[in-house]
Amino acid sequence: MKIPLFSSKSPSTEIDQVCGMKVSVNNPPGGSWTYNDKMYYFCGPGCNRAFQKEPEPYLSGEKQIEM
Repeated sequence: MKIPLFSSKSPSTEIDQVCGMKVSVNNPPGGSWTYNDKMYYFCGPGCNRAFQKEPEPYLSGEKQIEM
């Protein structure tokens, strides 16, 4: 039996790697995309497209869009 207080739940929000906004993982407005076996979530379609076009600069922190 799992005790709810100690059960491991995945976070309900993630950070959009393009703009830095918090995004719901249950219903991300910009959808999600898998890159290198990790799921990324986006605040809008523009951030999703930008990340898909060139993910590495966003992941390294070299590039970020100001919102």
